[in-house]
Amino acid sequence: MARRDWGRDEQLLALRLYCLLPFGQLHQKNKEVITVAEAIGRTPSAVAMKACNFASLDSAITQNGLGNSSRADSVLWESFMNDSEAVIGDAEELFQKLVVTKVVDADELSPIIPQGPTESVREVRVRRVQQFFRNCVLIGYKNQCAISGLDIPNLLIASHIIPWSENEARRADPTNGVVLNALYDAAFDKGFMTFDDDFRVVLSRRIIESVKTKELASILFDIEGKPMTMPSRFLPDITAIRYHQNNIFIDDV
Repeated sequence: MARRDWGRDEQLLALRLYCLLPFGQLHQKNKEVITVAEAIGRTPSAVAMKACNFASLDSAITQNGLGNSSRADSVLWESFMNDSEAVIGDAEELFQKLVVTKVVDADELSPIIPQGPTESVREVRVRRVQQFFRNCVLIGYKNQCAISGLDIPNLLIASHIIPWSENEARRADPTNGVVLNALYDAAFDKGFMTFDDDFRVVLSRRIIESVKTKELASILFDIEGKPMTMPSRFLPDITAIRYHQNNIFIDDV
């Protein structure tokens, strides 16, 4: 039988698997891998291998032997890095169309469908991108706050380093994300905290001056200079960190 080249739609679904499944689950026996394989007419082993191929393009991965990416894989990866919102928006639409709608237990695959007749296709796409970003970033940081190590999902935020509203192309970019607990996320979002070029915590003088109690001081001041715990994949982008330093961080009193 002649070898069948991977089409872009198939590559998108494989990329999505790479982003959303921990490494220990990227194998041919994983239920979601099997479901995707059945939807596109590939073997589970081929789909798992294709997903793992993207690891060789991820700068966070230093382990050898994780797969051999093709030229087409590299092109798709570059597109993902340049305009994650567009690529992931397409990937999520394909997943809903080719995978979710073809399985009986679709609820287990976390489908997002319109909530009533007034919700537009664009709104649905945006919510799918938001969900992808959160899931992808949380998986990279092993569902733990990058500063405190807190591992309670309901208290964790997948924070955009460059805010969602500031750069549409990077809305789904996991290198533009960091997991923070709710308090640190609020401080980061409002510019009271940032990271330096070595990914260590920097606190704003404004928040330092405003802290009046020992309890709050112990929560905040003890993290000054603490290094971020790095994710297992999709390292935070230094250009995004510098954007936050220069445009979001407030260092006056």
